[in-house]
Amino acid sequence: MKIAVVGTGYVGLVTGTCFSETGNKVTCIDIDQLKVTKLSNGEITIYEPGLEKIFLRNLKEGRLQFTTNLAEGVKDAEIIFLALPTPPGEGGAADLKYVLGVAKDLGQILTDYKVIVDKSTVPVGTAEKVHAAIAANFKGEFDVVSNPEFLREGVAVDDFMKPDRVVVGTRSERAKKVMSDLYAPFVRQGNPVIFMDEKSAELTKYAANSFLATKISFMNEIAQLCERLGADVDMVRRGIGSDDRIGKRFLFPGIGYGGSCFPKDVQALIMSSEEVNYEFKILKAVEDVNEKQKLHLIPKIEKYFAGNLKGKHFALWGLAFKPNTDDIREAPALYVIDALVAAGATVTAFDPEAMPNVERTIGNKIKYAKNQYEALEGADALIIATEWSEFRTPDFDRINEVLKQKVIFDGRNLFDVKFITEMGYHYESIGRK
Repeated sequence: MKIAVVGTGYVGLVTGTCFSETGNKVTCIDIDQLKVTKLSNGEITIYEPGLEKIFLRNLKEGRLQFTTNLAEGVKDAEIIFLALPTPPGEGGAADLKYVLGVAKDLGQILTDYKVIVDKSTVPVGTAEKVHAAIAANFKGEFDVVSNPEFLREGVAVDDFMKPDRVVVGTRSERAKKVMSDLYAPFVRQGNPVIFMDEKSAELTKYAANSFLATKISFMNEIAQLCERLGADVDMVRRGIGSDDRIGKRFLFPGIGYGGSCFPKDVQALIMSSEEVNYEFKILKAVEDVNEKQKLHLIPKIEKYFAGNLKGKHFALWGLAFKPNTDDIREAPALYVIDALVAAGATVTAFDPEAMPNVERTIGNKIKYAKNQYEALEGADALIIATEWSEFRTPDFDRINEVLKQKVIFDGRNLFDVKFITEMGYHYESIGRK
């Protein structure tokens, strides 16, 4: 098939690259000339494990190409994916100006039948708005489909190539046939392509992310209770996670969730609810718990240092909101940094991928180390904010050599409590004895 993908951000680039991997000819379109030039020259613009290899292969084979010209990019396409930003607008509602702007432009360009696919995370009713924006100028046949993405940063390629399910919102039989043919190579093992109406598909995306955010905040509240009652959250997690009605995933406590999806989608669903005069009380609590949890380590740190952090120096391992990504949007580490600096402390950080993004965002507010051990030099304590694999089994002899005091505040529960305390560390984690 010939496919156009409008937008080369995280979702757009993964979508275009993965579709080209199954033999489709894909043209990705973006208004950013510099980005298009880089991508056309084989310079990938995001960090995502496994993506660069297939990106370069399909670019070389001519199945993947890039342009800034919308009319040129969609001319021969049978399917046009809209993978555009939907940033939080006033009050947290998703801003549709980019999606509807492109829809309006498409209405002036289309000459024959196309399937227009909303891949961006959009509020319920967006498919109707996109259809209206196109129909204002194009009187021919076309269908607008909702096809939300369920990609996890760090494993997005596997998620796309081997999806648990594909959700497609359309009532058009013609569009159903096109989408079925498109996704057939991805669901050969029998995972379902679930067809539904457009509004249900749009809500499915928000419901999925909001439910996962709810599980995280619930476990963080359980961790808070464990600390006060003397229970062990790891034991509680294992005890409830073995119940297949609950499941084992997303039950790990920490210093809150971040990223581009959960915070934005929870906000957007709250706003959508308010627009129809419904108060989504659970999600408001989820959001509140998460904001407080990002700073959960700060009182522990302040208590250890007798309430005075002025002049203290901290090593920080991890800046990305999760491992295997360079995404720092709403990353808890940034909240920790702000709190420490405001209290008069200094910070040296290390992250395998996210340091360039942090430096562009906050500049020299902190120092940046070449590796995780250099970050420890002269530090009064180590703080762990992201659970990168290389942080799980570090060289403790090297840590002992450079860390001024054997003090670790672990926001991701990486180490066994008995092991680390027997080594003589003052060790504080989340919800454990």
